[in-house]
Amino acid sequence: MNTPGEDRHNDITLRILDQIKSDSSLTQRSISSSLNIALGLVNVYIKRLAKKGHIKITKGPMNRVKYALTPKGFAHRVDLTYNYMQSSINYLRDARTRIDNIYGQMIEAGVKDILIWGDGEIAELSYISMRGLPLNLVGVVDGKKAEKAFFGHHIYAYEDVPNLDFDAVLVASFSKKELKQIKKLGIEDRKIFSL
Repeated sequence: MNTPGEDRHNDITLRILDQIKSDSSLTQRSISSSLNIALGLVNVYIKRLAKKGHIKITKGPMNRVKYALTPKGFAHRVDLTYNYMQSSINYLRDARTRIDNIYGQMIEAGVKDILIWGDGEIAELSYISMRGLPLNLVGVVDGKKAEKAFFGHHIYAYEDVPNLDFDAVLVASFSKKELKQIKKLGIEDRKIFSL
């Protein structure tokens, strides 16, 4: 398993190789802009990829630079893609285990009606994991209200929460900043279940 620094390095490398594969005449500035990383960092990665033989750099008319993925670079891109997919699967597996453990704690505590806090991928996985359990989803809490926008359930705004009837809140995020918003609303600690 890679360290977070290695994962970031591999992610940037893969994204640069993907960009080069899709457009060989792009500039380092356009790569920097589309990947939202510093131009100098793109330059370092391009030089490193060329030195390792993953890309070939050629000069065209008017000093335009073209990049080409080499067979070695293509193989490296495939390896990075495979590692990225494995990392994603492991992340989802870990998230699913954490969600299942929290649901077990909720059921043991007698919780029936829950709110899911957040509407991202973790919230979706939380909803899918809840199916077949003796739990009822009251709705999802996010910044903006929307009717039946989350698998047929309402998305409530923060200010709606005090008027809702629920036994617990599942914080569907690995970020601790969500807890501050929940505490502002005066929700009791015993009702908060955090991943």
